[in-house]
Amino acid sequence: MSFSVGSVIADGLKQSGVASNHAQASDASVGGMPFAGVLQSAVQQANVLDAKASQAVSGLLNGQGVEIHEAMIATQKADMAFELALQVRNKAVAAYQQMMGMQF
Repeated sequence: MSFSVGSVIADGLKQSGVASNHAQASDASVGGMPFAGVLQSAVQQANVLDAKASQAVSGLLNGQGVEIHEAMIATQKADMAFELALQVRNKAVAAYQQMMGMQF
């Protein structure tokens, strides 16, 4: 079974319910996107999930018909998106530091 990073990201976004222009794109077009664009898109989608989680928690606390399980799912999605963005940032910083430490 073969897969690409683009397909994994697109599948994850489809499952998380986040609408994205890149989620419906083919593997070739996602693979051709610069890393900065992928990173920016991921951060924007993490922000969308965070806003949805905040709205769900506010609705739960205000008694606006939001069920507790919906709020919990929304907060877990936002948490996972944030953790993913954090780990990608950590890997990018580590790679940068490793490259700066190289001697030619």
